[in-house]
Amino acid sequence: MGSMIELTAGDGHKFSAYKAEPAGKPRGGLVVVMEIFGVNSHIRSVADGYAADGYSVIAPAMFDRIQRGYECGYTPSEIEASRVLMQKASLDDAIKDVTAAVKALQGAGKTGIVGYCWGGTVAWKAAAEVAGLSCSSPHYGGGIPNLTALQAKCPVMFQWGEKDQGIPMEAVEKVKAAHPQWQHHIYPAGHGFNCDQRGSFDAASAKLARERTLAFLRKHVG
Repeated sequence: MGSMIELTAGDGHKFSAYKAEPAGKPRGGLVVVMEIFGVNSHIRSVADGYAADGYSVIAPAMFDRIQRGYECGYTPSEIEASRVLMQKASLDDAIKDVTAAVKALQGAGKTGIVGYCWGGTVAWKAAAEVAGLSCSSPHYGGGIPNLTALQAKCPVMFQWGEKDQGIPMEAVEKVKAAHPQWQHHIYPAGHGFNCDQRGSFDAASAKLARERTLAFLRKHVG
């Protein structure tokens, strides 16, 4: 459904991105920020899904700065390799790449951002630092509890899993206490519950989180 394009960040870095377009006129734009596993088949299917719902979607290859074209699955060895890349990745560089994606979507109308796992942390930082975003929906971003000092410039809808081994509920409560003005949804699921290729996939939670995110996009993007 979609295709790979090339974008250029403000610092001159050229990177690939997956772009998926709706059938008719876009309701708006949406940046989808990957987990640590690259713009893999799962992230492409997420992008295709939001395009089917009417949005012009770009999923940037955020690890191109470290290893071009990286994508993998969810075996223990792949998770380990992906963690190594994540530790080398800079959130400030990620913001440059998101900014380029937002600019590329300007013709679609208002633009929102959705991120998963590491991408959830990026989506939260982007809400505070990227101009031109109308809303942000971070899903289980493990770095968010360490970034509570950030102040979002657009509405935010957080999605958390109460059984998430990497983000204890006290960390979620810390984020809620720091940002009570935004929406916080907690699901009876673990980390990565949106991904149907992971053992932690929770179909009911994924469906509800997606419905809530879509309603949020309808309200703030179009």
